[in-house]
Amino acid sequence: MSPAKRTPTKRTPTKQTTKTTKQPAAGGADAWAELNDEIVACERCPRLIAHCQQVAAEKRRAYEDHDYWGRPVPNLFAPIGSVDQSSHSGASKASFAPTGTIETSRSVLIVGLAPGAHGANRTGRMFTGDRSGDWLFRALQRGGLASQATSVDRNDGLTLIDLAITAVCHCAPPDNKPLPEEVQNCREYLVRTFELCQPNVILALGKIAWDAMTNFYRHQPEAFLRTSTVAFGQAPSTPKAVFGHGRVVRLGDRWMVGSYHPSQQNTFTKRLTEAMLDAVIAQVRELAEPNSVSKSQNAH
Repeated sequence: MSPAKRTPTKRTPTKQTTKTTKQPAAGGADAWAELNDEIVACERCPRLIAHCQQVAAEKRRAYEDHDYWGRPVPNLFAPIGSVDQSSHSGASKASFAPTGTIETSRSVLIVGLAPGAHGANRTGRMFTGDRSGDWLFRALQRGGLASQATSVDRNDGLTLIDLAITAVCHCAPPDNKPLPEEVQNCREYLVRTFELCQPNVILALGKIAWDAMTNFYRHQPEAFLRTSTVAFGQAPSTPKAVFGHGRVVRLGDRWMVGSYHPSQQNTFTKRLTEAMLDAVIAQVRELAEPNSVSKSQNAH
C-alpha cells in the first residue's frame, strides 16, 4: 500500500520582516480641488473665522474698493486661469487645479505660517498681495520655480513650476499668531496636502512650519518613505536638529530645508536678505533633483 500523498504547505512571508505602507491614491486635479474646497469651507476655528470676516468687512484704506476673500485660503499648486469654475460650487474660485487629469505630485512643497490679513485673506491666494509674497515670488522666479516675480491677485497669470504652497494655518490669525489648538485643527489639511504632493523637498518658512513638519514626521514616519515595504525597526529616528535658516534635515527619504519667513519684520531688520533667500531656494532646487545624494554641510 503506497503512502498517501502529502499536500505541500504554502509558504507565506512572515509578518515580522516587512510592513506595507499605504500610498495615497492618485487623484489628479479632482483630488487637489476636493481638498481645497474642504479647506475653504472649514469652520473649525471660530476665532479665526471671525477675525478673517472682520478684516474683510473693515478693510485697509488702501484696499477699500477691493472685494476681500475673508475665509480660509486654499493651497496653491498649479497655473491660475485654467480652472473649471462650474465644477465645484461654493468654493470654486479657490480650486486652482487645472481641469483634466494630472499628476498630483510636486518636487517641492513650501510650508508657510498663515495667510496675511490684508494679503492672502484679501486676495484668496497664498502669499499674494503683500510684501511677504513679493519677497517669496521674486526668489522663486529667480530660482526657476515660478513664472513671474509678482503675485498680485488670483488672475495675474502666475504659474508655479513643480511646486506647491501650503500653510500650517489656512486662516489669517490675529497678530499673525495662531493658537496651538488652531494649528492642530489645520493639521489634517497639512497631512493630506503632503500626501498628495509627495515632495522630494519641504521648504519650511519659519519655526512654526518647521516644528509642524517634524511633529508630523515623529507621529507618522512611514508617510515620508516612498518604498512599498519597510522593514520593521528601520524607520528613521526623529531628527534632533532645531530650526535654523539654511538648516537641512532628512525626514525619511525626503529633505526639509529651513528658512526665516519673509515677513516684514524679518526683511526690514535684515534678518533675512534676498541673498539669503536665494541661497535657500538654490539648495532646495539641488535637493529636489530625483535621487539626489547631495550632502549639505548643514544637514543633520
